[in-house]
Amino acid sequence: MHPVLTGVLRRRARSLALACAASAGHQICEALIPLAIGLAIDHAVNGGPPMSIVLAVGGVLVLFAVLATGGGVNYWRLTSATTREAHDLCVRAAGRILADGAGADRLPGDLSTVLVSDAKATAEVLRAAVLLVSGVAGLLVTVAVLLSIDPWLGLGIAVGAPALGLAVSRISPLLEWRIADRQHTAGSAAALAAELVQALRPLRGFGGVSEAVRRYRTVNLTSRDTALRSATAAAAAEGVGAMVSGLVLVGTTAVAAAMTLSGRIGVGGFVTVVAMVAFAGEPVDRIAAGIKQLAISRASAVRIAALLDAAPPSRGDPADTDADCDLTVREGELLGVVATAPDSADALIDSLAATHPDVLVEPHLVHLFGRTVGEALDTGRDADPAALRRALGAVQATDLTAALLDGGVNLSGGQRQRVALARALAAQPSLLILRDPLTAVDAVTEDRVGAGLAALRRDGRGSTVIVTTSPALLARCDRVAFLPGAEAAQVSTHDRLVTDAAYAAAVLR
Repeated sequence: MHPVLTGVLRRRARSLALACAASAGHQICEALIPLAIGLAIDHAVNGGPPMSIVLAVGGVLVLFAVLATGGGVNYWRLTSATTREAHDLCVRAAGRILADGAGADRLPGDLSTVLVSDAKATAEVLRAAVLLVSGVAGLLVTVAVLLSIDPWLGLGIAVGAPALGLAVSRISPLLEWRIADRQHTAGSAAALAAELVQALRPLRGFGGVSEAVRRYRTVNLTSRDTALRSATAAAAAEGVGAMVSGLVLVGTTAVAAAMTLSGRIGVGGFVTVVAMVAFAGEPVDRIAAGIKQLAISRASAVRIAALLDAAPPSRGDPADTDADCDLTVREGELLGVVATAPDSADALIDSLAATHPDVLVEPHLVHLFGRTVGEALDTGRDADPAALRRALGAVQATDLTAALLDGGVNLSGGQRQRVALARALAAQPSLLILRDPLTAVDAVTEDRVGAGLAALRRDGRGSTVIVTTSPALLARCDRVAFLPGAEAAQVSTHDRLVTDAAYAAAVLR
């Protein structure tokens, strides 16, 4: 079994054990009901005492009460366990994506499919286990009852059921492969759809809508065809189970009828045999469904394991700077960074982030979450309302009260950047690293925001690193580190560095 599935079963062992016990009890009671009914008929036909008939009927009612309770407990525990496990898998995989960059080579739509569909299907291995355990329990009781009536009838069911399981297991590899293919193509279609929606405006601008529709139609047709092939394999598995169950029922009923006519078993025994064989189809169907679900869970476990087990992407070597340059960020300091090569800035950021326990890196690409500015500022650190107001005031955004549409698309680029900067300030990390935070803001606003940023961070004694080429922000920094590619790094103030021709060329505009 796949390690991810083993982990699911281990983490939910208690709930799984209770669900299996309740479901198995449900199946056992349901299997014993035909026996109780047959005994009642035999007592009535043979002129037994009324009390024995009453006891048999009472036994049937007790069995119904127990099986109903078992079914309810199984549904409650199983639904709770699978829902919680699917949530945990989704959160763990999302954490690897967000924190470690897992799945960076995959499209967003494909990742969404893994986080939603594959996480749920993987958790459903718990349902597969319950189906298999309860199906086997019901089948064993059925065989035992039939053996007590006639050994040959019991042996017939005992042989026919494993044959069904073997037939279904032969189909499961094909089913697993087709389900994995279905999930992959569905993810590709979702990824392309998300990409086209985001690029709708430029597509309309250069007249690429018709080509985009053609490509999406092709991908969607491929997804449809793989889904149909997957459904065909699933239908084949269910069809084989239904066919074998029907053959077993017809054959056993014919044999029981012959035994009744010959006097080998009584009328009550015949009723019991027919009812038991008819019931035998349910545990057999459970076993077949369990095997099918196990194949689905294995296919999804492979896809989600690619995220859970992915090694964090390498971020390169630490920044190669001059040994005499002090790039240690001091408490309450604003350190500006000007790098002519993006790799140098990336390496410096990684080096600084690795040495601080409480660091927040705010990237240049802005994403706002929530339906209001207040929700967008919620960092999960329980910031008090006054701190939020100070953060908005520092970035000149107290007037932004409109509801946010689809991540803030109704705001201008500069407004989105200022809200994102306010969110970072409201989090109040001990080290805040900003990457080109105000590229979409006009010069006057940029200068005001720079002043507010510097004042707020210094008041809070937090250290700040700003990777930028903006003179307005660099002038507010206590020190500026200039990383001119292959040449030696320089650390000084903006006013002094601006006399250097290479630095001036990088920042003056």
